Amino acid sequence: MAKGVTDKQIKEFRKAFESDSSAMVAQNAVSNADLSTLTLRRDLVQNMDFSFSTKLDEWSVTNQRRSGRCWLFATLNLFRVGAMKKMNVKEFEFSQAHIHFWDKLERANHFLEAILETSDRPVDDRTIHFLLSDPIGDGGQWNMAMNLIRKHGLVPMSAYPESHSSSSTRSMNTILKDILRTTASEIRSILDDGGSEKEARSHKDSRMGEIWRILCIHLGTPPEKFDWQWRDKDNEFHRKGEMTPLEFVDEYVDVDWENYVCIVNDPRNEYYQTYTVDFLQNVAGGPPVVYLNVPSDEMKEVTQRLLEDGTPVWMGCDVGKHMARKKGLWDAELYDFKGLYGVEFGMEKADRLRFGQTMMTHAMLFTGVDVVDGSPRRWRVENSWGSDESGVKGFYTMNDNWFDEHMFEIAAPRDYLTEEMTAGLDGEPVVLPAWDPMGSLARDEALH
Repeated sequence: MAKGVTDKQIKEFRKAFESDSSAMVAQNAVSNADLSTLTLRRDLVQNMDFSFSTKLDEWSVTNQRRSGRCWLFATLNLFRVGAMKKMNVKEFEFSQAHIHFWDKLERANHFLEAILETSDRPVDDRTIHFLLSDPIGDGGQWNMAMNLIRKHGLVPMSAYPESHSSSSTRSMNTILKDILRTTASEIRSILDDGGSEKEARSHKDSRMGEIWRILCIHLGTPPEKFDWQWRDKDNEFHRKGEMTPLEFVDEYVDVDWENYVCIVNDPRNEYYQTYTVDFLQNVAGGPPVVYLNVPSDEMKEVTQRLLEDGTPVWMGCDVGKHMARKKGLWDAELYDFKGLYGVEFGMEKADRLRFGQTMMTHAMLFTGVDVVDGSPRRWRVENSWGSDESGVKGFYTMNDNWFDEHMFEIAAPRDYLTEEMTAGLDGEPVVLPAWDPMGSLARDEALH
């Protein structure tokens, strides 16, 4: 039988607290001021340096606004670097709304395919319950972005600008979740009542047409072709004329993205082994999301080499941990919670993953590193939260100790992998359950 808190314990708790002068001071402070203000360590803020031995960015940050599209923004922020060089422009953005449209459509289809695939299971099966809990969130993964670009291409922002619903997705997502859960119920009813898979698929296809309609109403109809012309930073005018989204990718994306692999640091699991997460996908039938698990220091070495070779690095992390948003700082000990509460905090990274204290929540782009005697001491990060009250004009500084504790993933070319890493790619991926935290970036909206 469970044991409740006793009156005796409460009396002891009260006496201990009221006799502790430091606890009373902390109570007075916290009841009148913000926790982060009280615990932010002055010594770390004072000693933070915003210069870097390698700094790649010479552009402004983007803004995902009230959406969880960080993974798409980080991807297109990487891709735009080469596009800006090729077009000789200072600023450029691919349309994030365009690829977001296709993600919503493809993800709706993938969800309904998953409902068909699991139709022989009871509806309270844990996997089905997980699928129904968030049938079409905003999040995603590097491989999922590649699936979309491979199939649907890209367009410039001018060809498919932001809409209210792309910049603020909650209302649209609420409608989409409603129709998807409704359709899931209808598909299972058809099959439970003795209907054929063909009948269930026919109903799914009909509903997909309605989902297309909803997406077009919210986001606009994606163009099949568009006219492209621009003026470069030397005031020279250029005209390419009519292009398709796939032609635009071929012309302006110089990243060899088909050669990229996702490297993660997940200390719960064996290193130099690949992993995937059940039902982690957006394009049905497309290549799966696959991670190669490596030690943190090796992921760090790959990141450093890429930056020093002039290539920004797509990454995923637990963004909200020990972050000073307005100052644009991360440090593993940025806030002194122990000093305020007089209580010990903290678990090792593996246990934080096991017990739900951490997961990937946000994707961004490394654009710089400060290296002393061959070792990194801080990293420069391009965020996608705009430049107002977010970092230093939208860029953040990450102390190296934060990388080890709260960084989880990068995307990197195979050429940068060690022999041991490359050998690890050969085996079959271990399938983690759908609810594993290694899939969290694709379902949880980032802090923004």
